[in-house]
Amino acid sequence: MNEPDPGPIRVCLVDDHAVVRRGLRGYLDLVEDIEVVGEAGDGQAALDTVAALVAEQRAPHVVLMDLLMPGLDGVTATRLLTQQYEDIAVMAMTSYSEVERIRSALEAGASGYLLKDAEADEVADGIRKAHRREMPLGAAVSRQLARAFSATGQAALGTLTAREHEVLLLIAAGMSNREIASRLVISERTARTHVSSILEKLELRSRTQAALYAIQHGVAPAHPSP
Repeated sequence: MNEPDPGPIRVCLVDDHAVVRRGLRGYLDLVEDIEVVGEAGDGQAALDTVAALVAEQRAPHVVLMDLLMPGLDGVTATRLLTQQYEDIAVMAMTSYSEVERIRSALEAGASGYLLKDAEADEVADGIRKAHRREMPLGAAVSRQLARAFSATGQAALGTLTAREHEVLLLIAAGMSNREIASRLVISERTARTHVSSILEKLELRSRTQAALYAIQHGVAPAHPSP
């Protein structure tokens, strides 16, 4: 996985309600380290917009993806985007009641989720974390997700080494590779290697899926301590 690029975080907004997109853009345009580079009103338009931005060498770092849209829905669009563009993080935007859709989006490769009633600064912070491939779980939904989430992989936790178990616990606590490295007194490169190995062994696609897997299987609590 590549390290985050320097400069503003490029974001593409995907929502079938123009007023929602305008509201998000209006706020994000005021945030110094975030740049909105594209908008789309449905899943197919999102694919087309991202492809055009990639061709212009202005690929978004993060796509904010509404899940419930006419035509090509957000879950399908998320799956297609994450399969085609490894370096683009997709973050689901949904309501508290749509836990099943959140689960489906995570299984499709989403880096995490934002609730639509999130405060503006939470949205900006979530974008930054998704760009760094850090997406701690929101406490409001994590317990429901832990019950509903069906891990895509069938590999047993027993295949992980003792060190990988430690790393999985720290992933579930929302730690970045740098923080994991500092906590375990290892290099950041070694931390990345452990994370990649965990995802491969458990047949998962993202750190968020790994965190949910850990919660579901009792490796980590649903509400990690600060």
